[in-house]
Amino acid sequence: MTNMKKTKGDLLVFSEDNAPKRAENAEKWKILVVDDDQSVHTVTRMILGDFSFQNRGLEILSAYSDEEAYGLIRATDDIAVVLLDVVMAREDSGLRMVRFIRDELQNKMTRIVLRTGQPGHAPEKRVIVDYDINDYKLKTELTADKLFVTMVSALRGYSDLLTIEYNRKGLEKIIESSADLFKPQSFGDFVSGVLIQMTSLMHLGHNAMYCRTSGLSACKSEGSFFIEAGIGDFRGSVSKRIDEALRPEILEVVHEAIRERKSVYLAKSFIAYFMGEGGRENIIYMESSSDINEWDKNLIGIFCTNISVALDNMALTQELESTQKEIIYTLGEVAEARSRETGHHVKRVAEYSKVLALKCGLDEDEAETIRLASPMHDVGKLAIPDAILNKPGPLTPDEFDVIKTHARAGFDMLKNSNREIMKVAAVIALEHQEKWDGTGYPAGKKGTEISMPGRIVAIADVFDALGCDRIYKKAWDTAEILEYFREQRGRHFDPALTDIFIASIDEIEAIRRTIPD
Repeated sequence: MTNMKKTKGDLLVFSEDNAPKRAENAEKWKILVVDDDQSVHTVTRMILGDFSFQNRGLEILSAYSDEEAYGLIRATDDIAVVLLDVVMAREDSGLRMVRFIRDELQNKMTRIVLRTGQPGHAPEKRVIVDYDINDYKLKTELTADKLFVTMVSALRGYSDLLTIEYNRKGLEKIIESSADLFKPQSFGDFVSGVLIQMTSLMHLGHNAMYCRTSGLSACKSEGSFFIEAGIGDFRGSVSKRIDEALRPEILEVVHEAIRERKSVYLAKSFIAYFMGEGGRENIIYMESSSDINEWDKNLIGIFCTNISVALDNMALTQELESTQKEIIYTLGEVAEARSRETGHHVKRVAEYSKVLALKCGLDEDEAETIRLASPMHDVGKLAIPDAILNKPGPLTPDEFDVIKTHARAGFDMLKNSNREIMKVAAVIALEHQEKWDGTGYPAGKKGTEISMPGRIVAIADVFDALGCDRIYKKAWDTAEILEYFREQRGRHFDPALTDIFIASIDEIEAIRRTIPD
């Protein structure tokens, strides 16, 4: 193996030892022999006893009747080749079984080789044209050499179809997750899809995993690597620490790779080590049954580079999202602070709003958008003079008219953004003072004319406002608040949402306790 030394910008550092030859994979190709003649099974097993293709031997299954064959085919979904007699209980038993495999089971992968000692019952030209078979042989012509050639050809076709199907599934997984690539919950799906592609393209085994540290390398230990994505045997190990998922002998070498920051080969596996720009360390573990050549190494290098770039981009995106959320909360708190009210009000309203959104049937993304947008509901108060906003006594009608302008002012501040969160925030700012019966402001909307986010935040905002001391009132206790909501059901508030709110009061109260004034 060519040695590779680490230079600035390198992601992979291969071990200096030559890679040993890989042991054979224990998995075998499954072959089904269907024939009512015992001697055919015996001869077939004798000829193919030491057969090997792609370092894998054969597991030969035998069926001596139609009934046995149908049972085995139904129960075994990874049969590579069927050596199928045409005439058994019926003159067209084999042809019926071909129809069953291809049409009823929709199995287009298994290679079917028809063998017959009575060609008159199934003429070769008609069978080849009318039936989806892959080869047609007279039993008399299947010498040891020709059976060997037939099996190699059939298995090669089956292996190629498996590769195509595996690639298709991998591409589907990547396409499905690529739209949401930088969302934490979909990154694992994306990496799993790429792992499928890599193991398939390089004819590796189906067991592979990707793991990384939970933090910067300076703050981690060898045991702090967590599995982010896995296929094959590692599919159920996502989110586990590597020391919980890997066999001891593999774990020992992985720890060596981590300590020495290099990629290493084993007899049956490859461990790729690389580091992202942010200092986060990464490991890819793949199993194989054959030597990895230089082309394979280049593919692994490209894969590792792209994963590193994806991680860095995701971290940047998450940082931008966190900054946007912080700005939204800060603006909401500034608006509340101007009216001498607690800044924690907007945080509680956000959490109440998400609870109500989920319980009224909105999905997680919609509920989270409302949670993030709701802190801006009173941002229009920034346009209200302090003398009116902080007046301790009752407002005059003219002063109240000024207060009511905060809804439109907030909308005008936010309406020009193309960001989904800001669009929803603009609607909430405009509509959170509307009432179900049409007596609210600024537009006097009623019923479902008011958007769902506006109706949700109206309940969350009033509940928290009633439960807190304000410059013009003392806090209400929960019983008083619930009585008020019952009175205002169908008047101020959406009746269905009011019922959901009252039924969820224990959860709402728990949030208020965790985010005190």
